[in-house]
Amino acid sequence: MARNNFSWKDRIRSFSHAFNGLKIVGQEEHNFRIHLVAAILVIILSCLLRISRYEWLAIILSIGFVLVCELLNTAIEHIADFICQEKNPSIKKIKDIAAAAVLLSSLTALLIGLIIFIPKFLSMSSLTHLF
Repeated sequence: MARNNFSWKDRIRSFSHAFNGLKIVGQEEHNFRIHLVAAILVIILSCLLRISRYEWLAIILSIGFVLVCELLNTAIEHIADFICQEKNPSIKKIKDIAAAAVLLSSLTALLIGLIIFIPKFLSMSSLTHLF
C-alpha cells in the first residue's frame, strides 16, 4: 500500500541518492566525464562570445539533453549487466540502442552549437579584416 505522508526527510534523502548517482557516474564513467568537459568548454566559449539569452537556453538544454542521455545509457548498461553477465544478443541490442540515444543527443547538441557559434566566428573573422 502506498504511503501518503509527506516527509521533508524523505525528500532530502532522495536528493542525496541523486547526488550520489552523479558522484558514481562522475567517478566511474569516462564518457560522462568527456561530455562534462565538453560542456564546460562550451559554457566558457559561450561566455567569451556573449551569446544571447535564447542561445543560452539552447546551449543549456543541449548540455542537459546529452548528460541525461548519458546517465540513462549508463543505468541501462548496469541493469543489462546485472540481468545477464554473459554475452547475449538481446542485451547487446538493448545496449546499442541506449548508446544510440547518446550519439543522437550529442549530434543534436553539436548541430545546435554549430548554428550558434559559426556565425559568431564568421563575423569575428570579417571584423579582423577591417583592422
